[in-house]
Amino acid sequence: MRAGEPCPLPDHPALAEVSAALRDTGHWGFVLDDRWRLAYMTDEVRLSFGAHLDLVPILLGEHFFGPRSLEVARGWPFGPNTGELYRLMVRGFGGWLLADTPGGREELRQTLDPSLVDLVGELEPADPAAGAAIAGATALWGVQQDVPMLGFRIRGADGLAGTAFITKPAAGMAAIATVVSMADLRHLERAKRVARASRRPAAILFADLEGSSRLSRRLSTAGYFALGRRLVRAADQCVIDAGGLVGRHVGDGVAAFFLAEDAGSEAAAAGACVAAIRALRAALAQVAERSGLGPADVVLRFGLHWGATPYVGAVTTGGRSEVTALGDEVNEAARIEACATGGRALASKALVERLDPEGALALDIDAGGVTYTMLAELPGATEKARRDAPAIAVCEV
Repeated sequence: MRAGEPCPLPDHPALAEVSAALRDTGHWGFVLDDRWRLAYMTDEVRLSFGAHLDLVPILLGEHFFGPRSLEVARGWPFGPNTGELYRLMVRGFGGWLLADTPGGREELRQTLDPSLVDLVGELEPADPAAGAAIAGATALWGVQQDVPMLGFRIRGADGLAGTAFITKPAAGMAAIATVVSMADLRHLERAKRVARASRRPAAILFADLEGSSRLSRRLSTAGYFALGRRLVRAADQCVIDAGGLVGRHVGDGVAAFFLAEDAGSEAAAAGACVAAIRALRAALAQVAERSGLGPADVVLRFGLHWGATPYVGAVTTGGRSEVTALGDEVNEAARIEACATGGRALASKALVERLDPEGALALDIDAGGVTYTMLAELPGATEKARRDAPAIAVCEV
């Protein structure tokens, strides 16, 4: 299979049944026939091995540990892409491999990639119903990570049909669930598409809580923390529902990006950005009520701007994974937000004029009749806005 091509289900009924189950449950998994030839590999594992950019190429019908298969695997960005990583798999499941090789050790030596041949003498035939081993994979920055592998035998009407393997990150499922159980699948898919940073036209949204210092003094520390958590949860959901990407949270601040490539057009992205702030404003009353506050106590100011050239991508480290954007237009959006005192929503001319007539009408914006004010001329303009972005034209939306 060439890069990007989905893998067809195997012809063998039992192998096809297991392959479909792995595919439909979103597992990292692959299926080998009774001679250890690759019969199927899920798109999920191929996409992960391809750095979330494309499905890696594979060789169906080739021995999984043969020289041609390893030659292809060495070109994968991530996953088992070195001979040493394949040695871990052979050590973990080589007993099964030897048991399934009719010609025994001699045939196996002739079949394996040369980098694996010296392991054959260590193997003892085995045929358990299932087994587990720790293999490895190349991850970010070339770091090798442990990968637990679960193997199980597939038996059909005529006996052994093959072997299937399911792999997963080294973390236990409880830890994985803690990270992703509340994640919105739509947002996970969008974030996956920006794994590789690049310039992406987008509507940019910044929002921040007004009077946060006063509220932090008024509420208990636990109460203020709960307010902040409710606020960012509501903000994130409104952004996700509108088709956006949630950016970095700093204190009470919210950042979001609405990519033209996700929305389908620049006009749709601009409209989604405005729709998100409208939805969030409507959600603030419930956030305030749950925190024992009145609507006037929980007020956000909003800055909306259009970015023709922001550099958008994912930042993943050992402690976090988030989407961020860099560029002059991102900084300008922050300056607009800081000037939107009194709970206003200020949008730049660059954003408003990207709305098409239908989108503007749906948002009750008279795009043709709008008048703008330079940022430096606003009564509440900040010193940074006057210095960095004085000529940006804005209006309330």
